[in-house]
Amino acid sequence: MSDPSPIPIVVRHPRAPARFTLRALGVEQGLRLLACFAALGLRELAARPLDWLVGAPRREARRAARRAAAARRVARTLGELKGPFAKAGQFASLRYDVLEPEVREAFAALQDRVPPLPYREVAAVIERELGAPVEALFAEFERVPIGAASVAQVHRARLPGGEAVAVKVQFPWLERSLRADLALAGALLARLGRRGAQFDHRRLFEEFAIGLAEELDFAREAEVAAEIAANLAGEPQVVVPGVRRAFSTRRVLTVDYVPAIPLHDLARRGVPARPVLETLARAYAKQVFVDGLFHADPHPGNLFVVDEPEAGVRPRVLFVDFGLSKRLAPRLRRELRSGIHALLRQDVEGFLDGMERMGMIASGARSEVRSAVVGMFARIRGEGALFGLAGAQVLALKDEAKRLLAETQGLQLPNELLLYAKTLSYLFALGEQLDPRADLMRISLPYLLRYLAERD
Repeated sequence: MSDPSPIPIVVRHPRAPARFTLRALGVEQGLRLLACFAALGLRELAARPLDWLVGAPRREARRAARRAAAARRVARTLGELKGPFAKAGQFASLRYDVLEPEVREAFAALQDRVPPLPYREVAAVIERELGAPVEALFAEFERVPIGAASVAQVHRARLPGGEAVAVKVQFPWLERSLRADLALAGALLARLGRRGAQFDHRRLFEEFAIGLAEELDFAREAEVAAEIAANLAGEPQVVVPGVRRAFSTRRVLTVDYVPAIPLHDLARRGVPARPVLETLARAYAKQVFVDGLFHADPHPGNLFVVDEPEAGVRPRVLFVDFGLSKRLAPRLRRELRSGIHALLRQDVEGFLDGMERMGMIASGARSEVRSAVVGMFARIRGEGALFGLAGAQVLALKDEAKRLLAETQGLQLPNELLLYAKTLSYLFALGEQLDPRADLMRISLPYLLRYLAERD
């Protein structure tokens, strides 16, 4: 349950400790990145002469292995730097239109977790934000976090009244260092771009910066969680933890702690997968197609089943962490609807017109993009009725779309659309993994048809 207290979310602007001055100026992170790339450069200089001692196939294999190792080294450095750097890696892992495959694959690991901060740093943030020591605010507070991500880490705790809560604490330097971090992250994204790729770097970076600013505002996250909970109130098998507003600010977010079972552990715990998948399909279809506001980070660390005696018979799905949530702009919703109608009519030119209205096609690239779209339409037509596709067919089409996006020059998708596609593809991939017989398209179809029937 949400805290019934009328106390509003506290908004403070505390001064971060002086020890973060170098970070705020960009010195610390700049030196770390410089050291990383210098080490990679020296390794490449030492290895390249040896390439010519082997044949062409082995030479290319050696170079590919070095590129992959370099990408992993950069990803590790970004994870250690946290904040905008880890977020830049996560953002980059979605950009099939901009980055090389080995870079995206290395950065995909940043979707899971990053190294946590020591407890003393976390306690200092809580004290500055809530105005009292941790021991005075909480009856219990576990020093070891239950999770650490790119902008915050989460600790279990108990309120003075005994209620179990999860406390999400933002890393302390982020607000002060944001400008410097964004400048360095922007330069890094430009450097990592695929050779020869045509893309609007400024637009891409603006999308990234706007999304990051939203994630750093925990007051916004609290409001989004409440709105999504209200939108899904008609689905009794969905649980969204309530916010404890008296213990929350823009940089500390305290929510009810709900014991949970990871999705990969359902079989061992005797929880049937099909009703879990059906609940997820209904919840996401409503968020995406009806509400236009959706939880956009559906990885295994954010979706669970509530651990309760009824889980083996009537499982409830738990959504956590609404930092990465997206509200599709009305214009994008209209164009997406028009694009689906064009796909159903096999109207290639109408589909391309919509893409151009949304700035998805670089100047002079329509012909090449048209060839890719024609091939994609033919592939979809060959699969049969669009709304009757099984999960494996949807995933095969997703892989084909990713390939076309990576190979087609002059094609660039808005980040909101990529998150939209990632969310739906994750759901179908989860269905194939947990229970391939679950018909997620059938469950989603009423919501999709309702969306397609809307009038602009």
